[in-house]
Amino acid sequence: MSVRDFMSANVITVPPETKVSVAVNIMKENNIHRLPVIDDGELVGLVTQGTIQAASPSKATSLSIYEYNYLLNKMTVKDVMEPTVHTINADDFLEDAIYEMRKYQIGVLPVMSAGAVVGIITNNDILDAFLDVTDYNEDGTVVQVFVEKDRPGVIFDIGKIMAENQLNIQTLMVTHQGTTKVVEIHVDKEDGFSVASKLREAGLNAKEAERYKKVD
Repeated sequence: MSVRDFMSANVITVPPETKVSVAVNIMKENNIHRLPVIDDGELVGLVTQGTIQAASPSKATSLSIYEYNYLLNKMTVKDVMEPTVHTINADDFLEDAIYEMRKYQIGVLPVMSAGAVVGIITNNDILDAFLDVTDYNEDGTVVQVFVEKDRPGVIFDIGKIMAENQLNIQTLMVTHQGTTKVVEIHVDKEDGFSVASKLREAGLNAKEAERYKKVD
């Protein structure tokens, strides 16, 4: 899975001379929280609701609402943007984006390709990607198979058993719990019991997990 598969491609950008009040309106109108700042085709910063709030006068000041609005209309995006922006390449793996967000404790990465901003990916996009990978929005049943990490060929064995019994795999994921490898298989809802039974008959430690349903 690449970043390109899950990024928002219709990214809205602003030049550095944009008034802060205009940037605020753009974010409100488009229900977004961040705007990459582009100067002569180059990414030079990122303005967010947080950076604007941090640069705004405190509520404890004696400024009137008129004075406050005057300041917002005078300030430009360049005055409040974050000039150091972490980015990710569009063809990088999704897990690279997750690592960068975790490493720098940030919730957004502008996505680059050939030196230009081609999209933006946020922590919400990452969560959507996880739901997509796990087929969460499809009715199904989860069957878990517990094996020792050093057992080779278990995925092949599972696939063979499923094929021989004409059982369908929606998705398959492998995680680890200590020295145990957990193979999590998402199967058709009505097949959960049959899948677990056939895997157990083949000597595998399999159990049918709680059913999950499509969320509207």
